[in-house]
Amino acid sequence: MFTRIREDIKSVYHRDPAARNNFEILTNYPGLHAIWFHRLSHRLWKANWKWLARTLSTLARWLTGIEIHPGAKIGRRFFIDHGMGVVIGETAEVGDDCTLYHGVTLGGTSWKEGKRHPTLEDNVVIGAGAKVLGPITLHKGARVGSNAVVNRDVPEDTTVVGIPARQVSKQKDTEQTVFEAYGISTQQQDPISQAIRSLHEHSRAVEKQMHLIACALQKQGIDCTELELPDVDCEELRRFDTNGQPPSDTEDNPESGDKS
Repeated sequence: MFTRIREDIKSVYHRDPAARNNFEILTNYPGLHAIWFHRLSHRLWKANWKWLARTLSTLARWLTGIEIHPGAKIGRRFFIDHGMGVVIGETAEVGDDCTLYHGVTLGGTSWKEGKRHPTLEDNVVIGAGAKVLGPITLHKGARVGSNAVVNRDVPEDTTVVGIPARQVSKQKDTEQTVFEAYGISTQQQDPISQAIRSLHEHSRAVEKQMHLIACALQKQGIDCTELELPDVDCEELRRFDTNGQPPSDTEDNPESGDKS
């Protein structure tokens, strides 16, 4: 038991630079308290003391803000940072060295008995507010960006973001790699934004070719006024690319708002 507690404390130092000393970690990290409560409630659950296990789990939720069903299987050096709002379902399985942030849900999508919740293999990181739903598997080294909704398996060493979650990178983690605290690094780009940027570049290339064709036809005495294309508002496209939505009318024309 004390060996596991020492492992838990070391994992906090490794993944939280705010940790200063053992006493502070022991007394002020609700993620650790929730895990320790769960270990006891899980033993009671396996011993068929179901009501007592659920009652202890409920007490832990009141004290920590973290709800872990006593039937869930949790591996070694599991770390929940901040913790408030974390929910882990009955048939969830969590491997070694996994990290969850506040607001994460490992939930089910079915009312049928049996395996209903996700399986996390070793070294998985799930960012704040993410929802991982159903009997899916996040393979070793998977990363889930903040507020993502994951309902499909995530391959090994892959980062996913968005709703529904989609892959943005695949890179094997090493000891030299900077720990990606919320499951995504600043170098990764949303694939939707990348697609919009590619379409923008393609449309500008097509426009340039059309202009060259029109010039060639005009030199031959052919009227090409009907081929003239409307001007492209590059600033508008950039705003669309950044926000993922077209700008509102009030942004383009401040005077178009309600004057009453």
